[in-house]
Amino acid sequence: MIRRLLSLVPPGTVAVGAGLALLGLASYVHLAVAGHSLTEADYSSLSVLWSIVFTLGIGLFMPVEQEVARLVAARHSQGLPPGPVLARGAVLAAGLLAAMVALIIAFRGMLADRLFDGDGTMVTVLIGSLAGLAVAHTTRGVLSGLQLFPWYGTQLGIDGGLRIVLVAVLGLTGVTNPVWFGAVLVVAPVAGVILTAPPVLRAIGGGTPLAWAPLLRGLGLLIVSSLLAQVVVNIGVINVKVLDPSDVATAGALLSALVLVRIPLFVFASLQASLLPGLATTATTGDLAGFHSLLRRALGIVTALGLTGAVGAVLLGPWLVQTLFDAPGVLGHGDFAWLAVATLAYLWAMVLGQALLALDRHRAQALAWAVGVAALIVATLAPVTTALRVELGYAVGSVVVAATMAVLLRNRTPRSAPTHTPPLEAVTPGVTGGP
Repeated sequence: MIRRLLSLVPPGTVAVGAGLALLGLASYVHLAVAGHSLTEADYSSLSVLWSIVFTLGIGLFMPVEQEVARLVAARHSQGLPPGPVLARGAVLAAGLLAAMVALIIAFRGMLADRLFDGDGTMVTVLIGSLAGLAVAHTTRGVLSGLQLFPWYGTQLGIDGGLRIVLVAVLGLTGVTNPVWFGAVLVVAPVAGVILTAPPVLRAIGGGTPLAWAPLLRGLGLLIVSSLLAQVVVNIGVINVKVLDPSDVATAGALLSALVLVRIPLFVFASLQASLLPGLATTATTGDLAGFHSLLRRALGIVTALGLTGAVGAVLLGPWLVQTLFDAPGVLGHGDFAWLAVATLAYLWAMVLGQALLALDRHRAQALAWAVGVAALIVATLAPVTTALRVELGYAVGSVVVAATMAVLLRNRTPRSAPTHTPPLEAVTPGVTGGP
């Protein structure tokens, strides 16, 4: 089954997979060193920063990367320069970033007091981290669209490798300020962009200005889906801080636990880029049997990944988070069971979401994520402990998203070839640095 999926991967994806693996490893090293270096309160602040950065960063700028990659690839196949796409993509990313920065500045005091124990510097780090991701995702879209996969993988690898080096230095020198551990999220992606800038700089200029319509068509729904998906997977840590600001132990322990149980998500990211083109091709040609076969195989793979990860997490999770991250022993085997169930359901939702996109049903995907977030909110209001509330929210939200997508797919599976064009093959991993 895995060979079938890997056969759909565009040339050069191995390089991207290697960079992605290093970036994933960096996440574990980063949090492990921080967990052993910071107090519970400071690690809690870093955990909240981490969750916000990757919720907003991936949610907003991954769709920009995907659309830039799609349009650059289309123009490249026609012998047209990528410069106009890069120009529009950069303006769009800058606009999204400016809107977020304006909101953050407007509520700076409240954010500092409520989420970072009054430390306004962490809010500044938050802004810098979002800016770094905005630049990184935009340039990755160009590299991906031009099929410069070694450069793409190199940028990911530099980001991850530099994170490991920087946090190692912080740990060895005895730094105990969470601001410095947060600043790594600013420096590393920017350095990756600078060191892989040559092919991007060569793409600047050339050609007539690109109309906005091709870039914006469908982008709004992609951003909605992407943001809601990141809310489901990352909001738990933020919710702990909002529901009980004094419970610093649970916030830090929960992020450490989530990093462990989400290992299957990193594995799935290496298959995600090949899954959508494969599903879209079978849908476009009217190969209903092939569409369902590939979808079942993908669900089988992620189920195996999720169950394997779940067994390890439930059995060893409480010990691992204390050993690797020096996390407080506030989470037990039952907590890890809820998180593992949620991650398995989230994997199902990722696969089913790809199937909806292959059928050009962006609205259906966005609707499913919206229903899931609503279910998450309801579950989070349950009259139980803070930890269980956020665990239930993650689990219920993920299950509802997957179930809604399954119903939408079952009700409107294509009986003949759709009229849309299958998405161009572009490497766009769905997990790029967050847990």
